Amino acid sequence: MRRPMRPVAPQKDGPLANEDITSPDVQLIDAEGENRGVVRTRDALAEAQEAGLDLVLIAANSQPPVAKMLDLGRYKYAAQKKAAETRKKQKVIEVKEVQLRPNIDTHDYETKMKAVQRFLDEGDRVKVTMRFRGREMAHQDLGMQLLLKVKEQTEAVAKVESQPRSEGRQMVMVLAPK
Repeated sequence: MRRPMRPVAPQKDGPLANEDITSPDVQLIDAEGENRGVVRTRDALAEAQEAGLDLVLIAANSQPPVAKMLDLGRYKYAAQKKAAETRKKQKVIEVKEVQLRPNIDTHDYETKMKAVQRFLDEGDRVKVTMRFRGREMAHQDLGMQLLLKVKEQTEAVAKVESQPRSEGRQMVMVLAPK
């Protein structure tokens, strides 16, 4: 039997404000930032509306909850700008992958190592994958030697986050910048 869709009540984002405050008493901080002490919520709400401001719950978990008189729209706008600024300053660390084969030639190896060096300089993690095909599976020791060579060459600029380990037909090692 199919149930009818019920409309979901809209979720309010941000702190509780004005009539949403259920506590009977609040610790009131006025618009100038002065502590007014414990006041009845409805008195604080009337005082805030008289000043043309909103009563916003700042610390809901304290006893009694702390409420401040301020312009809610301006408060939300400032919080939104602050969150955007912190997101802008964040650096997302990516995991770049470099794939090798056990019988790689010297020039190809050097090219791959330049790429590894560049990725580490940019601050990204590097996943070095050694792929084995067919009869190469019988010579996994060659692949391990090559991964250890990569580890030695990059130990000045990188630390090994996960040691070389075998996963089916490939060996994987993860390097992170120091």
